[in-house]
Amino acid sequence: MTRTALVILRKDLAIEVRTRESVPAMTLFTVTVFVLFHFGLDRDTLEGELAAGVLWVTLLLAAILGVNRLFVSEREQGGMVGLLLAPIDRTAVFVAKAAALLLYLLLVQAVAIPAYAILLLGPDLFGALPELLAVLALADVGLAVVGALVAALAVETRARDLIVPLLLLPLVVPVLIAAASATEPLFVGAQDADGLGGWLAILALYDAVFVFLAVAVFDFLLED
Repeated sequence: MTRTALVILRKDLAIEVRTRESVPAMTLFTVTVFVLFHFGLDRDTLEGELAAGVLWVTLLLAAILGVNRLFVSEREQGGMVGLLLAPIDRTAVFVAKAAALLLYLLLVQAVAIPAYAILLLGPDLFGALPELLAVLALADVGLAVVGALVAALAVETRARDLIVPLLLLPLVVPVLIAAASATEPLFVGAQDADGLGGWLAILALYDAVFVFLAVAVFDFLLED
């Protein structure tokens, strides 16, 4: 399964490098939203709940763009039929797609977090960077797992661009709440991270539950 997943992942990354359809669009969307907030709120700095909310809502909406494009190459070029007929473990397809989305999110955030800090964040983020990276990593895993699951469910629907957000957003509400709550104290001048461990545990539990759920139902989603 690992070898098959790596082959599919390598194919997806090669297509992305050649077409540049997902990561640039997600990055441009994220930075543009931060610029709009910068001028729309007429503020150079945000703190606490507002800072965390702006960051995570923007990252979540950017993730939807990546989820919508996750199975596009298979759908447009007839690759889904080949995957269904191939004598492979279909869980490998899920692993590859989730890994691709995870890499997209990490690449976007490598640009988005510095841009956010420059445009909207008042306190110095350097001291809280290790904690923020832990929150980002766990939240990204959850978004990638659920995103790959939803993308597989919506791949053959005509209204894919509508179905994906309608299914994805309710499922990732726990990620948004936990990530924003964990990030909020990091965006205060004191950078007090009390309670961070509890929110990280919730994110880790969410990731584990949806990984097991996705592995259990992914074959059936592809069949349908």
